[in-house]
Amino acid sequence: MLERLHMLEEKYEELNQKMVDPEVLNNPAELHKCAKAQADLEDVVIAYRKYKKVLSELDDSKAMLQEKLDPEMEDMVKAEIKDLNEQKDNLEQELTILLLPKDPNDDKNVIMEIRAGTGGEEAALFAADLFRMYTRYAEIRGWKTEVMNTNYTDVGGYKEITFMIEGKGAYSRLKFEGGVHRVQRVPATESSGRIHTSAATVAVLPEAEEVEVDINMNDLRIDVFCASGPGGQCVNTTQSAVRITHIPTGVVVSCQDEKSQLRNKEKALKVLRSRVMEKFQQEAQGDLAAQRKDMVGSGDRSERIRTYNFPQGRVSDHRINLTVHNLDKVLLGNLDEIVDALITTDQAEKLKHADEA
Repeated sequence: MLERLHMLEEKYEELNQKMVDPEVLNNPAELHKCAKAQADLEDVVIAYRKYKKVLSELDDSKAMLQEKLDPEMEDMVKAEIKDLNEQKDNLEQELTILLLPKDPNDDKNVIMEIRAGTGGEEAALFAADLFRMYTRYAEIRGWKTEVMNTNYTDVGGYKEITFMIEGKGAYSRLKFEGGVHRVQRVPATESSGRIHTSAATVAVLPEAEEVEVDINMNDLRIDVFCASGPGGQCVNTTQSAVRITHIPTGVVVSCQDEKSQLRNKEKALKVLRSRVMEKFQQEAQGDLAAQRKDMVGSGDRSERIRTYNFPQGRVSDHRINLTVHNLDKVLLGNLDEIVDALITTDQAEKLKHADEA
């Protein structure tokens, strides 16, 4: 591990030198490539340098014990050695995790799609609750949210809503949210007070860059139509809504939230790229299906991942057997306790697979 860390540190320094090279500075594409590579190495290099500093201090402290010290000073040095050994162990664990294969999508923005499932209007209202939960979580973390497309219901819920969350590490923290979210509560429309179970599906896609997905415009069928639902005077009067079909894969994306047809087309193309990339990746990873099941979750929309139980005020994540009794706070966007537990479990599974390999 130390040899690999030393090589990564040298690579980091090489990238530092390249980024001040006039030839690289005058080449935006190369500069962007170097900056990204450097950013990918930064966390592990910082941790490695801390680790080397702790090892050096540990050697110095152990050397002091070989000298003649008064009892008080000897106790202080022993206490320092104990503290340094704890730091060393913690940094070794951190470095082991940092050296695990990194998901190349982790630093990307994320496109999320929430659809009402079983439960009619109640499911649509729950979809709206999930959308508010994720947008508030984005606010807490300083991320930006942009709605791409909505399909409202008459009572204020969503049959479907697509939105982008932009921010460093957005995909890394939200990628485990994909799947079926279930709610148990008394619907506002229920007069007898019976508890109903409804569901909504969440899909989480990393934003695909143009260079990652080569979409031939000749492979697209683009239809325009009048928007429907809330939206002011332009709704049902101008053909601003856009539907794009990627003929080779059959992927269809619609967008109608903007008054401008051009803006709707831009948004739809962003979502289309991400969906097409997801389709290609799923096909390529078909052979890894068994391995994916060993991880926290594959993001499959058919997989039931979480239950929000209102009568008992609890949220249960079924993949990691985690239950928290703070439903109100979770719905206000306080998701870190659940997200951190999911990430930790995923890292533990990866470490297990690495050890077995």
